[in-house]
Amino acid sequence: MALAPKLEFKQSQQLVMTPQLQQAIKLLQLSNLELADYIEEQLEKNPFLERDGEQGDRRDETRSTEAAERTGEAREDSSREEAGRDNGLDQTVGEAPGQATAELDADYDNIDPNSAGSDRASDVADGVGAMDWTSAGAGKGPAGEDRAIDATHISDKSLKEHLTEQLHVGTRDPQLLFIGAYLIDLIDDAGYFRDDAEAVAERLGADMDRVTEALALIQTFEPAGVGACNLSECLALQLAERDRLDPAMKAFVDNLELLADGDLKGLIKATGADEEDVRDMIAEVRALTPKPGYAYGGETVQVVVPDVFVTQAADGDWKVELNNETLPRILVNHRYYSTVSSVRQKDADHAYVAENFANANWLAKSLDQRARTILKVAREIVRQQDDFFMRGVRHLRPLNLRTIADAISMHESTVSRVTSNKYMATPRGLFEFKYFFTAAIASSSGGEAHSAEAVRHRIKELVENETPKSVLSDDKIVDVLRADGIDIARRTVAKYREAMNIPSSVQRRRQAARAGL
Repeated sequence: MALAPKLEFKQSQQLVMTPQLQQAIKLLQLSNLELADYIEEQLEKNPFLERDGEQGDRRDETRSTEAAERTGEAREDSSREEAGRDNGLDQTVGEAPGQATAELDADYDNIDPNSAGSDRASDVADGVGAMDWTSAGAGKGPAGEDRAIDATHISDKSLKEHLTEQLHVGTRDPQLLFIGAYLIDLIDDAGYFRDDAEAVAERLGADMDRVTEALALIQTFEPAGVGACNLSECLALQLAERDRLDPAMKAFVDNLELLADGDLKGLIKATGADEEDVRDMIAEVRALTPKPGYAYGGETVQVVVPDVFVTQAADGDWKVELNNETLPRILVNHRYYSTVSSVRQKDADHAYVAENFANANWLAKSLDQRARTILKVAREIVRQQDDFFMRGVRHLRPLNLRTIADAISMHESTVSRVTSNKYMATPRGLFEFKYFFTAAIASSSGGEAHSAEAVRHRIKELVENETPKSVLSDDKIVDVLRADGIDIARRTVAKYREAMNIPSSVQRRRQAARAGL
């Protein structure tokens, strides 16, 4: 077989993810506050960007001087880097000032088919206990909703980093260091060790005594109470640090369920103390921190700012508007670009000017596209959930990302990015976009499915309206819901009830009896 050269042509399609397209995708998933910070960075770096409202009569000679200083720095290293990259920006920016454009290589409305976000899962109970922490000092609220802001995230250092530093100070034993590091990885954001020590010893092939020793060492670290396996142990560790864990107090924290049930007589009997002492113990325990890990780690708490406003128009329809007040408006200074371009420049300086002008145009175009995309998704969510806005949470419809994506002819991944970290202010309150995406629960009559969020609200409503003489069991709630056309299992009712921190029927009946109702 003779060898001979030949020429073949092959046609194929591929998606080119240019840096500009990646930037446009990134902008979609930023919140308003994050986007404002990003724009501030771009305003500082790019000489052709300015805020809408800035004085436009800057002196040309001043701007030209600035240009000379910027371009005079040569940017040689960045131009060399650019030689190895896709130089699409330079190709799209012409020599003449009016020809500078930046075109998308692909429409980011329909890209990245494998990265579609999943719908939000149901909330899970935190398992800390049903104790009322309404008078706690640094740890109010079982889920942390009433904790003082200054008591939360007091350090930029993460909890893991904080504990790891103390571990290396607390021991030089290589085995303890290894086991301790493993245990620290298993401590959750609240500061609790939720795993089983025996299982850890088995996984690591270590002696149980060594694992216990490492865990006991971690429990001496700051913040006090960290590394506890449950709430009682967490409080006991904090009391021990204060030298207040006497036998009576130990009996008190071992019987926290009596405090949760409001059983004062039971606490008196369990501790062997009189009523006044027990009340002092209650006050002292409530001043402790039930979730010490929240003082570290996690993201800095930020104020939630709505991205869109939903209001009802005079004709009864819903009006959806973007919140433009939270974002600085930017303009591309074409006049300045014309001035700079008219000056003879070196190749590196010309590339720097062309790149920044193209980036400025691209950012302006991407921000406009982002705004229109968010508005389009928000309007479709409002349209799909019209009954919720008109009649309340019981009428929240099951909804997923694909339904919205199909309705507005976008890809699921795009809708997922748009709904991340976005909020809408409505007449019924401030809601995250993802709140409206809930799982479907089948109808017992074969009709339209029900939203899981609406079912949770219905369960809460049934419990709130029950009388002490007719406390509803989970089975009874199932019967009531099925009579309303909601096909739900008993275990699902129990899961939703626990997620909302609603006690069982036995506990509710006992609480009503103690209250003398």
